[in-house]
Amino acid sequence: MKSFSLLIILSQVPSIIAWPWIANVPGVDLSAMHAHPENFAKQRRQTGLDPTCPFNPDHTGAAPFDPQFPYTGSIDGLPGTGVGGVQVPAPGDTAHEFTAPGPNDIRGPGMNCPGMNTAANHNFLSHDGITNLAELVSAQQNLYNLHFDLATFIAVRGIALDGDVVTTKLSIGCDATERTSIDPTGTLGREPGLNAHNKFEGDTSLTRRDYFLNNGDAFTFQGDMFADMYRVANETSNGVFDRDTISVYRSRRYDESLAENPNFYFGPKALLLYGAASFIYEVFPVFGPEGDANFDTVSTFYGAVPNDSGSYDHVPERIPENWFNRRAAYGLLEIGNEIAYQYGRFPKLFGGNVGAGNFLALNTTFGIIQNGTLPDEVTAKDFVCLLYQLAVDNVPGTVANEAELPLQVLTWVLTQLNPIFQNSGCPLKIT
Repeated sequence: MKSFSLLIILSQVPSIIAWPWIANVPGVDLSAMHAHPENFAKQRRQTGLDPTCPFNPDHTGAAPFDPQFPYTGSIDGLPGTGVGGVQVPAPGDTAHEFTAPGPNDIRGPGMNCPGMNTAANHNFLSHDGITNLAELVSAQQNLYNLHFDLATFIAVRGIALDGDVVTTKLSIGCDATERTSIDPTGTLGREPGLNAHNKFEGDTSLTRRDYFLNNGDAFTFQGDMFADMYRVANETSNGVFDRDTISVYRSRRYDESLAENPNFYFGPKALLLYGAASFIYEVFPVFGPEGDANFDTVSTFYGAVPNDSGSYDHVPERIPENWFNRRAAYGLLEIGNEIAYQYGRFPKLFGGNVGAGNFLALNTTFGIIQNGTLPDEVTAKDFVCLLYQLAVDNVPGTVANEAELPLQVLTWVLTQLNPIFQNSGCPLKIT
């Protein structure tokens, strides 16, 4: 992997107030960082009841496990068989037929959420969009044949950041603290759901605009962006959304955000965006990597329908007709390989803009990212270990930094993740 030269423009460097790691960046004079506080990225956080978040009084939960249609056999969040290659929904499985979301049902943003929304629309997750750990882990295995380790990682990461570790509940979209939290009053803090900026959702999304470029809306599907992604597919891979298409498009999205977003932030968690993007060609095609990530398949999972203007309208996401999940389970090592491939083709600096034209590179406290770059010799296993560190360490998540995980949350995360990482060779954290 090639190295980068670090370019930091120091003229008119605006105020930063909080990026503690800036002190570690060579050549940065902190005394100059108080001239333009208006450029500091003030992330709008929900502090009270969100009146725009839909409420469905009919919370029925996901369709219960039916031994007649076992899929990969995961029940109540336990490991399944990992043996896929089965049709989903199976013929006769009416419980998992497509059901469009109603106006009171929550749906989510653009990272993992084409997959999450599809699962909810087929009742593998609760149709109202309020789910929990067991549902999330089983749904990802039974529907997509994700390996238990990856399904657990995704679920735990989402709940720890955006949900409640006591109830293990999570909104797959907007802030529904009143329904997810052990404290429905929200006095212990809001639980913003997967719409929250720079947690699961982040800048450079494939089909959603950056938070600060779209009045805080980083979760609405953008048809022109899907058109751009398909244009890259035609330029790169004869209309197939394969790993080369996604690598090129991810690179372009970074470059666009860097140039256009004065509050652009590309932290270590952005590697999750590469992992999520791999679902397009590793999980969504019929039989996964054995099939083609063609337009019909990908557009169905994304809910993208062409219109007369050359863009795309959005309809509810669904499983394509006559669809079979991947035969071999997709796990942490496999997703590490895909992150390494996509990032390795077009390496990018980690860090963010502090006002227009002022990019500052990132150093992480746990060492692997220095001056905005990863080591030349980084491997797929290193990416797997970095995913673990992103879940258990104090990692900057916004321009204002991210507070260290509370002990109760960290203890829960370690309880869930250490068993699935124990054979990875990664150094594990112990409270």
